[in-house]
Amino acid sequence: MGYHLLAPFCLLALLLPPLPLGAPMSTAESVNQAYNLALHLQRQTSTLLQTYLQHQGTPFSDPDFSLPELSLSTLPDTEMFFETWHGLEDEIRLSLIQEAFWSLSQHLWLEMLDQDDLNHGNSIVEDQLWEARLKAKSLAGNLADIMTALGVTTPPANTHLSNVPLGDTAFQKRCRGYVIIRDFGFWTDRAVTFLGELKDKYSQ
Repeated sequence: MGYHLLAPFCLLALLLPPLPLGAPMSTAESVNQAYNLALHLQRQTSTLLQTYLQHQGTPFSDPDFSLPELSLSTLPDTEMFFETWHGLEDEIRLSLIQEAFWSLSQHLWLEMLDQDDLNHGNSIVEDQLWEARLKAKSLAGNLADIMTALGVTTPPANTHLSNVPLGDTAFQKRCRGYVIIRDFGFWTDRAVTFLGELKDKYSQ
């Protein structure tokens, strides 16, 4: 399985410049760092989905392919109404986004394993999934730092992912990967919008 590890780490090093040793990061700096990472991730999510679909064959690679009715019960909920979401306290939305990205990082790992099985020897999709997973975990960590700074309890990281639905046939695995990456894009968009609001709030 070919993972070009150096490129993602170098990229993250550029996105996340280290602070001097011993210097605590302010809430504004933590929010700004998380926002920049989420913004960078947003630029890649549409490319990731397009690349994924192109390498799965028909019907996935067909123009305008979409399965909006498909969902995974193990993925973070995307059904909350816009008004309901914006009516929540910042601390609750922050906690939900942090949990979402930790969960998504685990699902992306599962999809990497599926792709190794389905498209063994073709590292294009796997490499992009690896980079997306790395950044999802980094963003979850950044969000946890913000929660700590604000006095919000950080949920324990759940590293175990089991009983993911949709089955084990090649077609079902490809459907599962599509839903994971599609919902990853949804939560990335949500994170960028919310962190942009926090950035404005704490930069004043």
